[in-house]
Amino acid sequence: MLVSFAQKVVRAARTTRNRLLNIIDQPVVVLMYHRVTLLPADPQMLAVTPENFRAHLRYLKRNYNIVRFEDDWSDVEKPAVVITFDDGYADNAIEALPIIEEMGVPVTFFITTGTVGTRQEFWWDELERLILGDWAFNEQFILDDSRFGQVWPTGTVTEREKLYREIHPLMKKANARCRADWRRQVRHWADAGEEGREINRAMSLEELHRMADSTWVTIGAHTVTHTPLSSLPVAEQRDEIIGSRMHLENWLGQEIRVFSYPFGTRRDYTRDSVALCKEAGFVKVAANVPGQAHRWTDPYRIPRQIVRNWDGATFARHMESFRVL
Repeated sequence: MLVSFAQKVVRAARTTRNRLLNIIDQPVVVLMYHRVTLLPADPQMLAVTPENFRAHLRYLKRNYNIVRFEDDWSDVEKPAVVITFDDGYADNAIEALPIIEEMGVPVTFFITTGTVGTRQEFWWDELERLILGDWAFNEQFILDDSRFGQVWPTGTVTEREKLYREIHPLMKKANARCRADWRRQVRHWADAGEEGREINRAMSLEELHRMADSTWVTIGAHTVTHTPLSSLPVAEQRDEIIGSRMHLENWLGQEIRVFSYPFGTRRDYTRDSVALCKEAGFVKVAANVPGQAHRWTDPYRIPRQIVRNWDGATFARHMESFRVL
């Protein structure tokens, strides 16, 4: 009860402060999407249906100045919004892009380059497929790792759900080599292959080119392996940041000027990450912390508001709160 009350006090103070700041300087609200599609299951809550996405864009066009992520926002004269996507799912090209071009709104897509053109799922989707699937399982899963190794019972649905909840954050913190080994172990336990579900695949190189050719699209980098930068030494952070930019520039023949941190909370990147993004020549970098952007906002720590699968009316209510949270 005390924690809840304290949270309410902090939120009220932040809201009051932001209302005052908005009088001084018009806010820019940066939205973060991941997917536009209809999924049979979505434990990470990443997908917005095409119908709801179209309703979101319709509302934004009526009520906001929609600007590009890479733009100079210092002369914004009324509340503005920026639309971004993370990761690089194929449905961004197949389902989101036609709606974006139909509605005529600018959108930035941050692409994880290591998955482009593969038939593998992103690791969080693969975990869901392997652990929460509907088939017979071994009675236990043994993670063979010198530091994090442990045993989970897996004979029941409840036990497998517990495994999923507990191994997910471990996977997130692991580097790419460790995560690849753990994924191999989970596949062996589930007696399943590497090829993922078509609905969850990353975009192909042809689809990426189609995205980049759209006048409404900006392409940004999002590392090679989607590993939290804070879990990596500086040299590996540099490889992830600069590597993803080089991949995109080589593939697309265009300068890549913007970046977003994988996961993007304050625990997921470091001062070194920020310095490396400056070194790489990015002009703006997106985080994943709630807030608004103003003229004084650090361009290498731009806050974003995550969007869920809300209908039009619910989205409108959230947009009103995003302006003052």
